[in-house]
Amino acid sequence: QVQLVESGGGLVQPGGSLRLSCAASGSIFSIDRMGWFRQAPGKERELVADITTRGTTNSADSVKGRFTISRDNAKNTVYLQMNSLKPEDTAVYYCNAHVSHYRASAPYEYWGQGTQVTVSS
Repeated sequence: QVQLVESGGGLVQPGGSLRLSCAASGSIFSIDRMGWFRQAPGKERELVADITTRGTTNSADSVKGRFTISRDNAKNTVYLQMNSLKPEDTAVYYCNAHVSHYRASAPYEYWGQGTQVTVSS
């Protein structure tokens, strides 16, 4: 089993910044893709950004230029630096990781419990 523990959410004013962290622990041989999704009330969960082991990133158009994803492979941790936050960024943010439990095994997908980000004045 693998646990993903998120931190860093909270309340921030428009234009402010937050940094989310997600640390993976447990039975881990390797982690391929790690990322962040979000879900606002009444909306479907959507990809915010993800990153491969080698550092290749992908992000939603709505956050390009404002959010930056990074990871520390040695710590099995992924980060999301969120700048110039807008009210429409308000959502529960979920960490996601594709974990292989041993060499050459197919990766399993894991989710964190979610952390609330609220952008409001």
